[in-house]
Amino acid sequence: MKRFLGFLSAVALSAAMLATPANAQIAPEYGPLLKKYVSDRGVNYAAWKANATDMAAIKKVVDSVAKTPASAAVSPEQLAFHLNAYNAWILHQKLAAYPNEMNPGMLTFILPYFNRKQITVAGELMSFNHLESDIIRPRFKDPRIHFGLNCASISCPPLFNEPFESKKLNAQLDGLAKRFTNSDRGVRLAADGKSVQLSKIFDWYKDDFAPAGGAVAFINKFRTQKIPATAKVGFQEYYWKLNDAK
Repeated sequence: MKRFLGFLSAVALSAAMLATPANAQIAPEYGPLLKKYVSDRGVNYAAWKANATDMAAIKKVVDSVAKTPASAAVSPEQLAFHLNAYNAWILHQKLAAYPNEMNPGMLTFILPYFNRKQITVAGELMSFNHLESDIIRPRFKDPRIHFGLNCASISCPPLFNEPFESKKLNAQLDGLAKRFTNSDRGVRLAADGKSVQLSKIFDWYKDDFAPAGGAVAFINKFRTQKIPATAKVGFQEYYWKLNDAK
């Protein structure tokens, strides 16, 4: 009997360790903040920074991200948590520095910024690059994450104005992929179809799109006007200016 009860306890403990409630990992303040300040034009940093209550609210969100336990499970719950964690922290950090902004077009600024340990996720102090390239990309192996993560630049896919949720995650990521691949920011196809300029994201992360047959094959799964197989592929210049919706 004791052995049986011990077995049940072990099963219950294992289940508890793996279970992660659908949207419990992100503070409830996060959704309303996104709806209030994020649009297709960018983020209204000025209005947000001027509102002490909402500045306290985004601090509460990232404090929650820092303390929430995360598992190593490859699940929609965990992917949603890590995408929300990245975007909430980038908002918090950019708001903290606003309106003072170093020239974000200089690589001497960009690389150290994203490699500096400045955020805490699930109890671990880390960099944005570690969260993206050492956790999210290799663990989940889903190229659509590149349209969900936002680096706060004008060339980045627009910040999604609602939290990622496990039950809606597949549809959310499909929608973001479709939006970006059908926009000039993502794909600029010449009128004659002979050449195309892709976002630099498809060059930097080409290995992530390789399983889908490459960037063009991936894009054509979502794009209304398909890129001809014969089109000469080039890449757009990437602009790191802040995505400020003034």
